[in-house]
Amino acid sequence: MEKVSYGLVPGITEERMNRLEKVLSASDGSGVRFFSAPGRVEIGGNHTDHQHGRVLAAAVEYCMLAAAEKNTSDSIHIESIGFGGIDVSLSDLSPVREDEGTSAAFVRGVAEYLRDQGYSIGGFSAAVDSDVPSGGSMSSSACFGVLIGDVISGLFNDGSIAESELAKAAKYAENVHFGKPCGLMDQMASACGGFVFIDFKDEDSPEVEKIDFDFGDSGYTLCILNSKGSHASLTDQYASIPAEMFTVAKALGSDYLREVDPDDFYDNIGKIRGAVSDRALMRAMHFFEDDRRAVLEKDALKASDIDEFLRLINESGASSQQVLENVSPEDPSNRSLAFSIAYARHLLGGKGACRVQGGGFAGTAEAFVPDDEVEEFSRRFTEVFGENSVLISGIRRYGAVEIER
Repeated sequence: MEKVSYGLVPGITEERMNRLEKVLSASDGSGVRFFSAPGRVEIGGNHTDHQHGRVLAAAVEYCMLAAAEKNTSDSIHIESIGFGGIDVSLSDLSPVREDEGTSAAFVRGVAEYLRDQGYSIGGFSAAVDSDVPSGGSMSSSACFGVLIGDVISGLFNDGSIAESELAKAAKYAENVHFGKPCGLMDQMASACGGFVFIDFKDEDSPEVEKIDFDFGDSGYTLCILNSKGSHASLTDQYASIPAEMFTVAKALGSDYLREVDPDDFYDNIGKIRGAVSDRALMRAMHFFEDDRRAVLEKDALKASDIDEFLRLINESGASSQQVLENVSPEDPSNRSLAFSIAYARHLLGGKGACRVQGGGFAGTAEAFVPDDEVEEFSRRFTEVFGENSVLISGIRRYGAVEIER
């Protein structure tokens, strides 16, 4: 685990660190250490990870920061600013049904996973501060899980726990303890930092490649666009995407679409049509194309070809909206996400790029806006969608790190 001076990490200030020390009231200040993990955005490979596909993700400058120190108890105490405190006993780290959906589930799950992998764990007290926007689709849950692992790595394992293990611990906690069947993309992006290309062919040991690209010199700014649409009653629509992709894979004798040769799919598409729905076939088509696009997006970044990168982002966005069909929910009165994308494209006037961000149906999109147009773009978008509908961020170079003064 890297140690980084706080002055090198955007959003982490001396004032913020001092505030956390004061919240950590059990401390005398002598053993306090600081840790941070960033939120993330999905850049390429929309709904490909659950089919063991390939994705491109990136860490953002919004992050969580923890001040932590060992304590003499057999428990972990965390005080989250604005959310209150939790205590988790280390004597029994089995999942607790009553804790499903809570922060305590993440703490218990991460500790259990790391203990079972042979790492040292122990009691500690921590104060946590977050500027990862709630509802901004930047994976605050994955960020929190990675942060807890980051603290355990630093306090009890000399910072030796690999980024991939921090990500797996956070995913385990979210799946088994928190009760959310997520993949590994969010956690891996938070743990690694920067642009990250992830190949999930072997989900237990995904191939991770960090991309050396300085987004700050690209001439564009990343804007997360919050349409403020409701996610209520959308669970079944989210779940239908992997479910329908699985039906296509099964019809072709495989468990996941990644195991299917695209040529075999297109050669047999007429034979399996009827056995699976047309929408399932369309969603499989999106998978094959966006899985391929994620590789091309990675290659464009490595070649510093920002124009090709943006072209691919727009192409991916069009596929998500028209072929995957994860922008407009079934309720015709809920079109806030589709409207936000259409309006953002109007404001961009053919420049930059815009696409759905994350699972879709409601929530956020992402726009790559020319640097000199960000202020006007943000002003006009906010006039329509309200305050805090545009979240401006750079790409954070660092993943899970220990912060030094």
